[in-house]
Amino acid sequence: MFSLIVLQMLASSVLSAPGSEFVSWFETVKMKNETIRLSYKPYENTWDQYKKEYGKSYLETEVDELRYTIFVSNLKLIEEHNARYVMGEESYYVGINQFADMTEKEFSEMLGLAVQNDTEVNAECSSYLPAENVVVPDAIDWRQKGFVTPVKNQGHCGSCWAFSTTGSLEGQYFRKTKTLVSLSEQQLVDCSGKFGNDGCDGGMMSNAFAYIKYFGGLESGQDYHYVGKEQTCTASKSKVVATCLGCAYVKKGSESSLKSAVGEVGPVSVAIYAGPKFIRYQGAGEQDGVRTDILGWPETKATSAGLPTWEYIL
Repeated sequence: MFSLIVLQMLASSVLSAPGSEFVSWFETVKMKNETIRLSYKPYENTWDQYKKEYGKSYLETEVDELRYTIFVSNLKLIEEHNARYVMGEESYYVGINQFADMTEKEFSEMLGLAVQNDTEVNAECSSYLPAENVVVPDAIDWRQKGFVTPVKNQGHCGSCWAFSTTGSLEGQYFRKTKTLVSLSEQQLVDCSGKFGNDGCDGGMMSNAFAYIKYFGGLESGQDYHYVGKEQTCTASKSKVVATCLGCAYVKKGSESSLKSAVGEVGPVSVAIYAGPKFIRYQGAGEQDGVRTDILGWPETKATSAGLPTWEYIL
């Protein structure tokens, strides 16, 4: 069961914050028990620390200088955004991650994002209908119930769609067998091209599910391990671990339908519009149209205006 709807999250309001004259005085500010970085100067030192932490090495001086220029540009955007956060003009803060020396265009190309139009809905997927009298819990986290494998890294291959596919199928496999197995994203990257996917250059979960159903299943990640680049398909039906009989779309634009699906069946594959500045979101690295899984949600909160705030666990 999965959804391909675009999510728009409503973030809760931040604490009342000081004016810009306060922000300019400090390198960091403590808010909500979190330290917000407002300045990364001197940039040269931050650049050296960044390369060391993330194992970046540019042997050619011209390349290093280019990456440094991009890095500094991103740092300034981070500083500006966090200053607005402290002043109450943004609902979240951002920080450095491993993509901070890439342009937005490079990052988007690295992920390999494919966009599905309304006219491209895969006929293999039906429509999700919740079970009668289904009771949606106030909070759920499928990680705590054993449905979710450890965090994986797609590297510099645009295969987020493959990881989203395996994430939801791993959950359903656990639901049926009570055994958690990491499934092969590499098999999807290598083998689902005839179903409309494009390896490291992007794809859709619906196409991936159609391939899995046609082929008869997926191998484990241990047998068909991930290398982060497209190769010749070597999938073997004799090594299949998990099968897929079908998939279903959650009603477009219906957050209640999505919540019902996640609460009833487990992790759900989604496509999220996160916006280009999320390349600078510390520890995340989402971008326009990124594919991932919803794993649950905490108890519903309310904004200062009394409006509900939906927070999903990704």
